Amino acid sequence: MCSLEKQGNIFILTLTGDNEHRLNPTLLDSITATLHRIRSETTAPSALITTAHGKFFSNGYDLAWGQSDPDRNILMSKKLRLLIETLISFPMPTIAAVTGHASAAGFILAQAHDYVMMRKDRGYLYMSEMDIKLVIPNWFVKVLKCKIGNPSVLRDVVLRCDKVTADVAVAKGIIYSAHDSAEETVKAAVGLGEELAMRNWDGHVYTCNRKVLFADVLGALDFDETVEDVVKANVVSSRL
Repeated sequence: MCSLEKQGNIFILTLTGDNEHRLNPTLLDSITATLHRIRSETTAPSALITTAHGKFFSNGYDLAWGQSDPDRNILMSKKLRLLIETLISFPMPTIAAVTGHASAAGFILAQAHDYVMMRKDRGYLYMSEMDIKLVIPNWFVKVLKCKIGNPSVLRDVVLRCDKVTADVAVAKGIIYSAHDSAEETVKAAVGLGEELAMRNWDGHVYTCNRKVLFADVLGALDFDETVEDVVKANVVSSRL
């Protein structure tokens, strides 16, 4: 689940507990509902920080929950796509304070924020699909292309499954900044959030401009071809 704290104009959404923060429908619904709550409570220029307790920022989809029924994978995909659309449409700057591992869909969740800040002493960014024999969704790659400008870096993230630490991620332009500890990462995120909120930007204009940057992602969110195709293949196999 997640909790919400407000510091001045800064909203801090925290994935709670010491588990892997696997993205199952319960957690995805909790995050999305919290974002809607923030949106309804916002009356002044603000910023959102998303962070997490424990060793993981998020270890991606809850594959153990999804493997018993193909329809569960479809449900997880739909709810993550709704969450990403909500973040892209969010009327304020967004910052992911990554204080642990962010893998696969968890990496995508972090990258859907405007800024990613990360601790140096623990954790890595990791697109695990090649290593666990899954086809990466088209829309995942579109998110990564919006945030990773160097084609060679993008190749190594997707096709080599590089586990990227914070200092390397800064050097390769994958994240905004790296910090000495979880506490320092969140502190830096709050500082950046305060700086951005002070710019007094119009939330509607900010959202519209972000949608331009993420136009290719928004165009792909209606359909997750990878999940749908796997489910269709399983149905066909069961009939043979």
